[in-house]
Amino acid sequence: MSSDHRSPEEFAKAAEDFWRKLGDSPSGILLLLLAIFLFFAVPNAFYTVQPEEEAVVTFFGRYDRTTTPGLHFKIPFIEQAIRIKTKTIFEEAFGTYSSSESESSRSRGFSLGSLNARKTRGSRGRRLEDESLMLTGDLNVADVKWVVQYQIIDPKKYLFNTAQPIQNIRDISQAAMRRVVGDRSVDSVIRGQDISVAARNVTQEVLDKYDMGVRVTSVQVKAAFPPESVKPSFNEVNAAKQEQEQAINEAEAYYNEIIPKARGEADKEISEARGRAAALVNEAKGDVQKFEKLRAEYVKAPDITKRRLYLETMEELLGRFDAVTIVDPQIKGVLPLYAGSQTLPQRVLK
Repeated sequence: MSSDHRSPEEFAKAAEDFWRKLGDSPSGILLLLLAIFLFFAVPNAFYTVQPEEEAVVTFFGRYDRTTTPGLHFKIPFIEQAIRIKTKTIFEEAFGTYSSSESESSRSRGFSLGSLNARKTRGSRGRRLEDESLMLTGDLNVADVKWVVQYQIIDPKKYLFNTAQPIQNIRDISQAAMRRVVGDRSVDSVIRGQDISVAARNVTQEVLDKYDMGVRVTSVQVKAAFPPESVKPSFNEVNAAKQEQEQAINEAEAYYNEIIPKARGEADKEISEARGRAAALVNEAKGDVQKFEKLRAEYVKAPDITKRRLYLETMEELLGRFDAVTIVDPQIKGVLPLYAGSQTLPQRVLK
């Protein structure tokens, strides 16, 4: 019977003979071990880094190098490649659960399950009240919920400078937010005045101090309000403050309306008084100059000056009357009669 038509029994016997001969020969054993090694080593010798990742290669658990996106080679079973997502923005929520928390708790940029389990912490079991309730600078309590977004910029530092980077980021962010809130009143906290920017700066400062290879991209305050137990009282106080501010605004508006008007009227009267005073002073100076000139002329020619002054004075006085009759003082018993004497004011001079 040909080899192409062997029965199953013959095929099994031939295989058994082959493995027996291979096991009896030292070179066969080496060949078998080499085949097994290559079978497992070749797939483990190459790894691919995606465009949004960087890989940290360790040699017997010790850092060796960082590789960029692409296909790379490593020593099988001796070197390990840990892929880190350096282009991804990760998010940590405080006082609430983020939409992506379940996904981020499963993968924080690690490709190895052991390191992922060692360096990350799931969101289960954490109490939201312990994260969000904090004391303000005026000894009040505020419930602050916020989200921290960060990016891994140095995979080596992120993996090896701290044992639990995710937990460290959360602890640092909580400490930074409590520090910022503790420096402000409850009103400014609830209004969100510069809390996000201040918390981001403090968080980044501490992360840089520990050289964790993480950059905080943003801190977003989602909500800030008083605790539920004191919310009704806080609302009453807030309403009273709003009424107070409204009354102050109305008073300031009335002040701004009345005071400028009064100041304008006062300035107007002062300006008019100054103008009248200047006019009277100028008029008095003119009269003095006129008198000085007349006095000089009087000293030169008293009679002529006296007569001229008399005539000018009489001309001014007589010019005030509509009709004037001049009668010789030597004439006695004369009564002048005119047709218009009933309508025209007349004066008789003797």
